[in-house]
Formats: sequence, C-alpha cells, structure tokens
Amino acid sequence: MTISVWRYSHLALAVSSFLLLTSASITGIILAFEPISQKLQPYRVENFSQLTLAQTLPVLKKSYSEISELSVDANQFVQIKGSDADGKNLTVYVDPQTGKPLGIPTKQSEFFEWVTALHRSLFLHEAGRFFIGLTAFLLLLITVSGTMLIIQRQRGAKRFFTRIVRDNFAQYYHVVLGRLSLIPIFIIALSGTYLSLARFNLVGTEKISAKIDFDAIKSQPQRKLADFTVFKNTRLAEVQSIEFPFSEDPEEYYTLKLKDREITVNQITGDILSENQYPTAVLLTSLSLDLHTGRATSIWAIILAIASGNILFFIYSGFAITWKRLANRVKNKYSADESRFIILVGSENGNTFRFAQLIHQQLLKQGEKSFLTECNNYMVFPKAEHLIVLTATYGLGEAPTNAKKIATLIEKYPQNQPVRYSVLGFGSHAYPDFCKFAFELNQLLSRQKWATPVVDIHTVNDRSPNEFGLWAEAWSQQANVPITVSSELLQASSPRFDTLTVTNNTRTAEPDGTFLVRLQPKRRRQVTSGDLLAIYPVNDHRERLYSIGVVNNELQLSVRLHPNGLGSVFLHELTSGETIQARIVNNDHFHFPKKAPVVVMIANGTGIAPFLGMISQNKQQIPCHLYCGFRQSASFAVYQDFLEKSRSAQKLTNLHIAYSREGEKQYVSNLLAQDADFIASTLLMKGVLMICGSLAMQKDVIELLETICQTKLGKSVSVYQSHSQILMDCY
Repeated sequence: MTISVWRYSHLALAVSSFLLLTSASITGIILAFEPISQKLQPYRVENFSQLTLAQTLPVLKKSYSEISELSVDANQFVQIKGSDADGKNLTVYVDPQTGKPLGIPTKQSEFFEWVTALHRSLFLHEAGRFFIGLTAFLLLLITVSGTMLIIQRQRGAKRFFTRIVRDNFAQYYHVVLGRLSLIPIFIIALSGTYLSLARFNLVGTEKISAKIDFDAIKSQPQRKLADFTVFKNTRLAEVQSIEFPFSEDPEEYYTLKLKDREITVNQITGDILSENQYPTAVLLTSLSLDLHTGRATSIWAIILAIASGNILFFIYSGFAITWKRLANRVKNKYSADESRFIILVGSENGNTFRFAQLIHQQLLKQGEKSFLTECNNYMVFPKAEHLIVLTATYGLGEAPTNAKKIATLIEKYPQNQPVRYSVLGFGSHAYPDFCKFAFELNQLLSRQKWATPVVDIHTVNDRSPNEFGLWAEAWSQQANVPITVSSELLQASSPRFDTLTVTNNTRTAEPDGTFLVRLQPKRRRQVTSGDLLAIYPVNDHRERLYSIGVVNNELQLSVRLHPNGLGSVFLHELTSGETIQARIVNNDHFHFPKKAPVVVMIANGTGIAPFLGMISQNKQQIPCHLYCGFRQSASFAVYQDFLEKSRSAQKLTNLHIAYSREGEKQYVSNLLAQDADFIASTLLMKGVLMICGSLAMQKDVIELLETICQTKLGKSVSVYQSHSQILMDCY
C-alpha cells in the first residue's frame, strides 16, 4: 500500500506539472549556456582572487577622475561607472590592476532575455512567477517521492546505489538517471522554490540599512587609499559593489557591499563608520541564485544543463511507464450485449461537437445505443460501459464553459458498474497549455475505482483529421467496436464564405508591431462590432478568429504581427484591392449594450479592436469610458487620432491609458484600481463592463473586480457576470 501511495503521488505530481516542467527544463537547458558564454568574454584578469582594494582603488582613481560606482559580477568582471576626462558618462569593464579599459558592457541578448522571461514567468508576469514557483515546489515533491520509490524498489536506503534489475528501456533509465541526477535536480527544485518565496516576500530579504553617527565623523588624520586598513583586508573577490563619495566632504563616504555584509568607510581617514551583516535570508537568496543559474562556475552550469535534460527524459520515460501500465489494464473485456456508450463534449465554441457527432453516428449505425451531451451534464449512467470524453482547453489551461462542473460531478456521482473511458484532447500547439484540461480530466478519471482507460490519452492539434483518425483507430481496436472514420467523413460541411476586399493595410515595420486592416464585404452583411471574422490562411481546416470593429461601414481588424503566426502573417501581407474568402461569425454576447446607462470598456493590446467600432457606432452618445493598456506610446499611436476625434464628438467620454514599458510602467488593472469607486458605482447603477484582450489581463482584472465587488458592494463578481453586467471576449 505504501509503494502505491508514493507511486500515485509521484505520478499525480508529474502529471499535474509536466507541461510547466517541460517548459522550465527546455529553457533551463538553454539558460545554462548563458553563464558559460559570458565567462568566455575576455574581461577577467589573472590573480583576481589575490587583489585587494588597497591595490586596485588607487590605480582606478588615478586612471578615472570621476568614478561613481564599481561593481564585480558573478564572472569576476570589474565594471566602473563614472565620467571621462571630457565629462561624458562612462560605463566600462576595466583591468583592476592597471586601470586599462577592457570593453563596453552589453545588454543581455534578446534571445536569452526572451528565454529568461519564459523560464521565470511564462510571460504572465506575477501570475506566471507563481506558477513557476509552484512548479519548482512540485518538482521538489516529485524528487522526494521518486527517491522514496527508488528506496522501496531497491528494498532499503542502504541498497540505494546497488545494481538495478533491467525491466525495459524507460523503466531502467528512469531509475538509473534518477539516482545520478538526484542531487542536482533536488538543488534546482529547492533553490527555485526558495527564490519564488523570496520573490513574493514570504522570506525576509531586506538588507539592514547603515546607521552612521555623522557628528562623530573625523577629518584627521588624512590617509591614502592604499593605507586604509579595511581596504588592505578586503579582497576584490569579496566585493559586489562599491559606491564612491560624491564629493570630498567628510560626510560623504565609501559604501562597500560585500558578499556577506555592508561597510561604510570614511573617505579621508579610512575609519569604518558602520558595518552590518546581511540577514541569513539574504545570504540564502544569493546562494540560491548561484545554485539555480550556475552563474558562479561553468562546471556547475553544465551540470544544471544535464540535469534539466534528464528532467525531460524523466517526463518521457515516466509517461511511457504509465502508458504501459494503463495499456495492460485495458485488457479486460466487457460483454457487447451490456454496452452503452456515453459521449461527453467540452467545447467553448462548438467545433469539438463535429468530431463527437462522427463517432456518435458510427455507433448508431452499428446498432449501439449512444448518448451525446455536454460535459456539465455528467451524471450516473446506469448501463454505461464506455465513456468517451472529447474536450478542448480554453484560455490558460482552463476548462471550457460547458465542462467546468465535470470534475465535481465525477467525484459526486461514481458509476455503479465498471466503465471503460477514453479522453481525446483538442487544442493548438501555438498555446503553452496545449490540451491541459484534457490531461487533467484524464488523470481525474484514472483515479476513479470504477473507471478503466481503453487507450491512453490522445491529442489533436489544430483539429487535424489525421490525428483524430489515429485515435479513432486505436479506440476501435481496443474497444472491439468497428468504427471507420474516413478522411471524407472528417471534412466539415462547407461554410458560407464572404468575399472581402482589402481597402487599407497600415502594416508595420516592427517584428511584433500592431497594424490595422480594413475590409469591405462584396455583398451587404449584417455585421456588428464585437462579431468575429474567421479566416483560413492556407485554405485547410485551420481557422483563425479576429474581433471585428465596424468603422465607417468597413470591417476593421487590429492585429499584432507574430513572425511565425499563421493568421497575422497572412493578414500583414494583404494589399489594397486584394480579395480574401472569410466567414463572419455572430458573437452577440459581446455587442455594445444599447440600454446601459454607462459602459466601461477595458482592453489591452489588439483587444481594443471591437471597441473602436463600438465607439464609432455610439451615435446615442451613451457615456463610454475606455481603459486600455499598451506596452509603449508607439503602440497607442495607431489609435490616438481616432480616439481623440471620438472624444470631441462625445462618442467617447473618458480615455485612460497605461503603458507597461514606459513612464510609470502601469497595467490596465492599475488604472482600474485607482478608479475603484467609479467601477463600483457603475455596477451599482446597472452599467456594463466589457473586457477584451489577453487572458492574462482578463485574469488580473477579474481578480481586481472580485475585490471591488466584495469590499464595496458586498457581492461576488459572479453576480454581475450572471446578470450580463460584465462581458468578456478574451483570447
């Protein structure tokens, strides 16, 4: 029983975190080579560890008259900031023995900067940092549970490193590499967890401030820098940074930030004015950063890269082991006469139902009784023997709206007889949480005593007919039910396309810049701002949706160019006069509320697109307030003239803008927090809040609105959502 607890704990932890672990491991391997590449730079000098401040500071002061700061990085490169003989600002790597300039510091490469952001936060800011911290903690638990499994497999801790019986490739190397990389992976997990705790101020990280008695500062006797006792006793290798005095005033002093303490030194006499040891938590944070990044030594960085690679192998081999175990369990056969088939569908926009219908119709043709319904309609099915779940994943790895209740329902209503199940996940590899909900649902079903998998979980990328056919074939063979899904059956019924003519395309010179495309339908169509335009860039099953803003009787799309984006690259290359075939999708849940007393529009990035059309069509001059967030002012410039004219025409009442990478560096949620009273009063007077943009922004805004609603209105935000006072269309 104990080994089962550890095994299922190990499996549950691995399944629940493998997507994030895969991302963290891949980026960890890449980032391990950054400190190695940095150490290859020719900025370190020989005998560095022997040099003292008494030897180096006089030389540097003589070579550079105005120095404001000296710093020593993890590579032991010495950098100074100050000004040259002409008074120009100077930042340079120097030889601390001679003062000779060695090179100019450069920014972190864009590639490593991108990978670092992905590794630390998944581009989700603080929310992403939380998930990465949680992943590090789960990795810690996985390491502990894996260690316990090895101990139990080897029948005791003393036999931990004894010979391993070779079962199969995945099982054997899962254990062998697990033992070899145990310590590095444990250190990665522990240091990553600690850094996350420090990031969220859950451990003390404040350094003690210097307290100086200025009345006791002496100006005699004057000593040379080379004669300062503290400089003689302090090696350059111990230094993090030195702040130089701004003037020759006795009250200006040197501030030495060392590895373990901070010292202030009288610039005239060399006396120590204050000395403060750093708290243990600060030292542990610095140590954790060294251990987690490998910045201290190249050898440790290489070990980290190998350990991260092993984590990827553990994910593969662990799932291979699980697949083999689950495959063995599906050998049990059940009577065809007692068979009942339940097909559950989780879909945000209905696309998954088409695939479910194909299986449903095939079962009916075989004379089987099949029932097709949404995931939220799960209940006790008295005669069920087969449960088939086809589900998409919505947003940031969440359940579609019609599948949010299924997890609770499965726990609440266990089946009374054995049921064999299969989960098929639909998604797109363009998103980081590919089929996450399907994996979670599959794991939930695997924990039920009454449920046995027919085949391991399958996934379908971009509604690929071939991948769906592979699942159907595997399920048919294991379930012993003849199902034929031909390529012809998988072809969707031909949708009604519109011919659209490109009237304008602003394009952009930036790799991730925003551009506007205006389109004119060939025939008159009933289109409303907030509807969607479905395009098919390569004329196959892959569909891309964009929010429509109707401006001057034309359809306007606001698009951010992604260099490898299927839809954005296609739209960016369109020229005026060119025509495309597309489909207009009604999206009436996100239309401008004509009877609302006040409308508050909340957007970030290209999410502003439908709001531009709504503002343009606001002929009744309903009070309309727009809160929008952009990275920088250049991103907003595309819309500025239109919005200013709309405000003059009283179609737009107020405009609030946040820039995340300029000025105060705010997000749209910061603007809303400042106007919390206004937001509360808007909801109280039956006004409507509309949110369009990224899912990360939506999550932050909804959390803020929950706080505002609870504290100022005494109700949950869900109350206003259920009364259509909060409308969302995020991606």
